[in-house]
Amino acid sequence: MSNARATHLTRRGILAAGGALGLGAVLAACGDDDAKNGGSDSETTAAKKSGPWTFKDDRGTEVKLDKIPANIVAFTGVAAALYDYGITVKGVFGPTKTTDGKADVQAGDMDISKVEILGNVWDQFNVEKYAALAPDVLITTMFDDAGTLWYVPAASADKIAKLAPSVGISVYDRQITEPLQRVWELAESLGADMTAASVTGAKKKFEAAATRLRAAAKAKPEIKVLAGSASQDIFYVSGTNLSIDLEYFKALGVNFVEPPEKAKAKGGGWYESLSWENVDKYKADIIMMDDRSATIQPADITEATWKKLPAVKAGQVVSRSPEPILSYDKVTPLLETLAEALENAKKVS
Repeated sequence: MSNARATHLTRRGILAAGGALGLGAVLAACGDDDAKNGGSDSETTAAKKSGPWTFKDDRGTEVKLDKIPANIVAFTGVAAALYDYGITVKGVFGPTKTTDGKADVQAGDMDISKVEILGNVWDQFNVEKYAALAPDVLITTMFDDAGTLWYVPAASADKIAKLAPSVGISVYDRQITEPLQRVWELAESLGADMTAASVTGAKKKFEAAATRLRAAAKAKPEIKVLAGSASQDIFYVSGTNLSIDLEYFKALGVNFVEPPEKAKAKGGGWYESLSWENVDKYKADIIMMDDRSATIQPADITEATWKKLPAVKAGQVVSRSPEPILSYDKVTPLLETLAEALENAKKVS
């Protein structure tokens, strides 16, 4: 990716690289631009139900329709969460497939060949294809307090808004339990069976995982955890503030490396940027690494300074999902992974 391309991306595009969002947006903007358009033949569970539909989103906007939405278009991660509750969508936008054509990590268990992919990278959204889907509603997340709809391009936002009402779920400056509950409520409003054994069972497993993580953190308060993300030239260190997963993990007692506010200021308060020469700036016993497909994964990092880090040498590196799929089924493994890492961790810093 050229420096010129990165410089001309909007601030929102790089808002929290390595923290909650932006690195994926920056790198994906320079990545695969091709999207396979499958289209789904299946209807949502809600489409089979009748009656008016109302939902008040996290902007305070109340969407009212004569019937429960049948033609839903959503940000990929939101669509994946709804899928876990039995709600399917017609179209998606956001990281959906990798350069080799496989489902992106943010697509979860969805069959991506059965949805219309309107955009696979940052700032890509095919308005014409969106209109052709005759959308009833657009659903996505929000990473600021201004109500900006995630992955809806600013240049075409007005055109998109005229075609269907939108629902925004906030994932900004709160713990993950809040958006999890909001997506639960959204799925229920769309006709999902929230009493199904798979749904209630997933929530119980989440609660058990939270208890386990709290116990693991309490047992090893001395273990320092660093949340990182890798690009070709920069290593990003995330602070816990603003990120729904890290804020929750911290509340459960996990001891995180916290870059000073001054250092995070250039990243909009989300992260600190380090050169690979300075990747050892902070002492850490466990490193959680961004699992998004647009980032460099630990096994592919060749920098000698990385390989010399105590946590890396000790094999104490685990994955992290900065943009988690907001269903209990998908969030639970994130807690379990960190809990296991803490349980087995040795003090190496």
